[in-house]
Amino acid sequence: MKMQKRQFRIGQLADLLGVERFVVRFWEKEFKLGPTRSNGGQRFYEEKDLNTFQAIKKLLYEEGFTIAGAKKKLKETNTQILGSHRTTFEHESTDQYDHKEFLIGLLALKQSLIKLKNQL
Repeated sequence: MKMQKRQFRIGQLADLLGVERFVVRFWEKEFKLGPTRSNGGQRFYEEKDLNTFQAIKKLLYEEGFTIAGAKKKLKETNTQILGSHRTTFEHESTDQYDHKEFLIGLLALKQSLIKLKNQL
């Protein structure tokens, strides 16, 4: 039995992020993100897209990065992960891994750990 991926429309995604829809569209353009679209042009976002937008929001709103700085930071972090990945898993092809998804997941994990630490 194949599990169906959770999908969000732009309004749902914006609500989950706590931003307006135009902010989501702006970040799409600036960070060159492309959601899945229906035949009618309706945007559909998946869990990985939510994680990406959460990481962007964290960099911009919590850490005070500019758009340019956030782009650079995401690129640097992705490069570090790629380098680390190659040394750790030399026997496996890097094509098997979606590094962007890994990065976003790592940032989400970091955010969760920080929240947990603050609760202690």
